[in-house]
Amino acid sequence: MTRPLRVVFICTQNKLRSLTAEVLFRDTAGWEVASAGTNRDALTPLTRDVLEWADAAVCMQKRHRDVVRGQFRGALPDDRIVTLGIPDDYEFMASELVTLLLDRVPARLAALSPRPDQAT
Repeated sequence: MTRPLRVVFICTQNKLRSLTAEVLFRDTAGWEVASAGTNRDALTPLTRDVLEWADAAVCMQKRHRDVVRGQFRGALPDDRIVTLGIPDDYEFMASELVTLLLDRVPARLAALSPRPDQAT
């Protein structure tokens, strides 16, 4: 039996978009999820350990992907960093945000499986 796909959702403060995604996908069969923010004062700040734990990083915007690639170079392969293009225009669990996440996340992660180089 393979372990769940580990997904970390990333935004700036980890209070609205990435936290909504974590809550929304928390009970998705075959996934283990977490969320973090790129700012030092985020609710849960992004760390190298979180990225090394993850099989995929789902970034809300290009600038979050750039932080992952720059500050945490090598923690996660580029082909496992997904950018959704969701701006910071939504409140926590806003219906429009939920719709965007449901439309974009499963499709972008469908082809991924757990990284073979990680321990179970």
